[in-house]
Amino acid sequence: MEIDPTEHDIADLGPKIKDVDDADELRAMLEAEEDGEDRAPVKTLIEDRLEKVEGDDEDVDPSDADLDDMTVADVANMVRDIEDVEVLEDLLEREEAGQDRKTAKSQIEGRIDDLQGSDDGESEEVVIEDPEEKYPELDHPTADKKHVRALEGGDYRDMWVYCETQQGQLIDVSKEMLGKARELVDGYNEQYDESESVIAVLIGDGVGDLAEECITYGADRVLYHEDERLTRFRHTPYTEIFCDMARNGGHPFGREDRAEDDWREYDEPRYTVFPATNNGRDLSALAQAEFDSGLASDCSDLFIEAANISNPAKTGKPGETVEFQRVLHMKRPDFSGFEYSTILCLDKPGREFHPQGASVIPGSFDVPDPDPEREGEVIEHEMPLDEDWFQVEVTDHDQLEGGVDLTGNDVIVALGRGIGDRPTEGIELGLDLVDQFEEADLGLSRGVITASYQFAGHVEQYVAEERQIGESGQEVEPDVYIAAGISGAVQHKVGMDESDTIIAINTDPEADIVGFSDYFVEGDLFEILPELTDSLEKGELDLKALAGGASDD
Repeated sequence: MEIDPTEHDIADLGPKIKDVDDADELRAMLEAEEDGEDRAPVKTLIEDRLEKVEGDDEDVDPSDADLDDMTVADVANMVRDIEDVEVLEDLLEREEAGQDRKTAKSQIEGRIDDLQGSDDGESEEVVIEDPEEKYPELDHPTADKKHVRALEGGDYRDMWVYCETQQGQLIDVSKEMLGKARELVDGYNEQYDESESVIAVLIGDGVGDLAEECITYGADRVLYHEDERLTRFRHTPYTEIFCDMARNGGHPFGREDRAEDDWREYDEPRYTVFPATNNGRDLSALAQAEFDSGLASDCSDLFIEAANISNPAKTGKPGETVEFQRVLHMKRPDFSGFEYSTILCLDKPGREFHPQGASVIPGSFDVPDPDPEREGEVIEHEMPLDEDWFQVEVTDHDQLEGGVDLTGNDVIVALGRGIGDRPTEGIELGLDLVDQFEEADLGLSRGVITASYQFAGHVEQYVAEERQIGESGQEVEPDVYIAAGISGAVQHKVGMDESDTIIAINTDPEADIVGFSDYFVEGDLFEILPELTDSLEKGELDLKALAGGASDD
């Protein structure tokens, strides 16, 4: 038995059990739970999974199916593969004579509509109309707005990776994305017998010096644009440059003053990948909007597969299932933190959605080992930059020592709303503890970032959104994660639950974070943090003694 349910709470067990497909393994888990804590919700969770796994092995004959014993989800899964309208009508009659569930009937009726397509039984093409033509009587305030429509019949190739830099260095998430892109494109080329490439994009001042490093991490080609005015991220020039790079292969909206690139013969990238940092989120949204395509933001995984789609808005015909090839599947955590949604960016009749774009949460992938023997091509991009893009000048700025990339630290000390009574002192205590480790930094929960706490000037610089950990912040996996005054909301859990050792400090023994911590210290952080710092200074840290018998989960 690989998973012992007695060692997990239900919130932690749910995501793990979804991947168990062995019925014997599930029965062993159920027996272990019954012999152990015997928690009814956990047993229900295992039984539901067991029922689904065993059900997957049985082909249900719709003609003999007992609808009273089937959930609405079971009915939906069954009817999607039925091609005979008469069989569906029989199911509908039996459902109406039985439980008469509205949602079950809608699933059956929807499948009938898909197959029939229209009143005469023939599928009709879906007519796509522009809003202005469909509703001419309405006022359309954006009718005169300059808008670049997506290509139709465009040629798309390669995966483009925007590599963000800080202080003249590639940040870790840029290396992570290059490694993942290399993996994806290699698999893509093997599957589709292609020879597409990973294209790294660098924009900034002096970024050409990083081109060879991008190649060592997986890029086949590096496009870079240098300008001393691009030292800091700026929305308009960065967007214009990136899109000009991407469209330079014969795109009808490309600049007329330059010939097509000699290294490519396609219109736009097939895929674009950006870091889900503050600047990366901005650039990804602006660029994908300019491409007139979609964007899946804050993704934690990417893979390329075919997808069978029956939505007539995408296929063009009701009742027809179409296999879309070369689809980038973009997984992102939902608001519960326990489930993931997979986003697809698919073409539709009369409009193509390319590039398929995603932004990636830092820390989602491993930083690959650089290969100094890899070879690639480095290309300098040139275009005139409009002076109007630089109307605002930054004359002075402050910088946090150590930066704001939390992903590479061995230890993270994270503070939450528990500092609310004395917020300045709370930050001070957190920084004192950070100073006891060689590779450590301070993180914050979203509650601290969004609260209206008043901080003294000497710590105010540390209370920045860049230090936020969680679903909408950074994702970290340190050796030790110390969570002080953090309740453990699922949005925060997403950003730190892969840490090797989690130490929680909280006055509430019922706080959610207790359930997924290795050590829980019940107490006031204003008392516990100084004790931790003092013990580390003396080299006498005894965590269990400090916990005073508190729960060791």
